[in-house]
Order: sequence, then structure tokens, then C-alpha cells
Amino acid sequence: MLRTLLLLLALAASVAARAAPPAATVPMPLHQVSAHCWVVVGQSGAASAANQGFMSNAGFVVTPAGVVVFDTLGTPPLAQRLVEAIRSVTDRPVVRVIVSHYHADHYYGLQVFKTLGAEIWAHRAGQAVLGSEAAAGRLAQRREVLAPWVDASFRALPADLWLEGDTDFTLGGMRFAVRHVGPAHAPEDLVLWLPEEGVLYAGDLVFKGRVPFVGDADSRAWLAALERLLRLAPRVLVPGHGEHSVDAAADLALTRDYLAFLRAEMGRAVAEFVPFDEAWARTDWSRWAKLPAFAEAGRRNAFNTYVLMEREALGR
Repeated sequence: MLRTLLLLLALAASVAARAAPPAATVPMPLHQVSAHCWVVVGQSGAASAANQGFMSNAGFVVTPAGVVVFDTLGTPPLAQRLVEAIRSVTDRPVVRVIVSHYHADHYYGLQVFKTLGAEIWAHRAGQAVLGSEAAAGRLAQRREVLAPWVDASFRALPADLWLEGDTDFTLGGMRFAVRHVGPAHAPEDLVLWLPEEGVLYAGDLVFKGRVPFVGDADSRAWLAALERLLRLAPRVLVPGHGEHSVDAAADLALTRDYLAFLRAEMGRAVAEFVPFDEAWARTDWSRWAKLPAFAEAGRRNAFNTYVLMEREALGR
């Protein structure tokens, strides 16, 4: 009887091991950007087998009462690597995770932190993403592109607390300001501001060193949100993609200029009744074409902006 039980336990362990995705092995540089704030910086470009989905940033803040994490990267194995990075700094518990927005490269690691007992906070507009057709399509794409790191064990988790808007809290004597700046890149965009540290975790409102992913974003509201970030005058700006910045005004320029360029070119085409294919072909994309992710996102960004400018022209 005992031998049978041991065999069953061994079989169960073997099945569980096979069910778990393999560890992420991609390099994950860790940077301390202030006395209590850290960031891991993803690679440029789109999610791929080569980068194992590590193409976005995540950050964490260490307080005497525990750790607050901002975003959880694009796969559960990457999130486990993020946990290891946190453990290289502190053994204090991870008590809270702030989700900047429900795009795959920022929240697919949530299940790892939920297992640790962390409380998940996100803006309530993210509720519309979970279970949507778009989310299902993205998951299918990630399971294809990022196999075996995104597999059948992946779970898309909701927030434990859906925020209505701006929210402040104190943990371990440190002040945290969660600001809802959407709809911009996404309807549910949240940023995290540490006033005493002068650090702003900006999520995907800011891209550095690669073409922004615009998708179906409201670029007019996005540009206004960037101005709101500038008024905070952060000492350190942590973008959703790319290295952290100590010159926020300068390093917001790529995102701001790209959005303004898209709106100007596609808006002119709409005003002149130029079909999109012709507008795409006649536009000089040379300033952006050599940047990472342009091949994957450039045409889609332009098309969605063209549609947006049509709607704005019609007053919708």
C-alpha cells in the first residue's frame, strides 16, 4: 500500500513538473533608480521566442512594511524571475501589485504574485478586457509565439481591488500616488508616483528606444496625459519600454512626437479624402522606420490613427 502511494505521488509530481512552463533564461537586468525603487528593463522589439516575451519593464518599491510591484511582465516564468530579482534585494513580503493596464506584456505574470499572497490593484476599466474577444485572440497569439513559456497553465487574473480613479496610500511610512491617466494608451492606464523619491512609473504612456504600440488608443487624450506627467516633474521616469530616464522632458519626446506625427499625417489624409493605402505609401516614415518594433506595429498604428481621425472629423 505504501509503495503504491509513493508511486502515485511520484507520478503526480512528474505530471505537475511537465505541466509547469520552463524557467525563463533571458537576461533580466536590474537597476536601482532611487533609494527604494527598482526596475527591470526589457529588450526592445516585439514579443518573440528570442526574447522569451521580455520586452517590457516592471518595477518594485521596497518599504519597511513590504514590497509594492508595478506590473508583472509578459509570462509567468518572467514573473518568477522578477520575484528572484526582488529577493536579491529584500526578503520582505510582496504585499501589493499595481497593474498599469491589461496588455499581455504587463499582466501575464500576475498568477505568480497572487500565489505569494499579493493584493492586485487595477483600474476598473480593465474589467472589460478580461474575457473579451481581443484578450482571447492575444492569448492565442502569445501561446503560439511564446510557447512554451505561455501554455495551458496560464491564468488571466482580475484585480482584487478595481480602482475608480486616483488613489493614494501609505505603506511603511512611504507615500504612493496611483494616478488614472487613461483613456490614453489604454482606457485603464495607471501610473505610480513616489513623491519623496521623485520616481514615476509611467507604464506604456512612455516608450523609449522603440516605436510605441498605439493600437486603438485615443492619441489625443494620450498627448494630454503626457503633459500631465510632465507637470509632476519626476526626477526619474520609468517608461513601460526602454531604459529609465533622468530627463523626462527629453525622453517623452519620442512618444509625443510619434503620436503627433501620426495624427498630422493621417489627419491630413482624411481631410483630403486620401484612402489609407495611399496615405501609408506617400508618408515619409524614415524617422521611425529603423526603430525596433516599427515593422510589427507601424502600419497598424497608422491605420488605427487614420480611423481615429475619421471619427474625430465626424465629431464622434
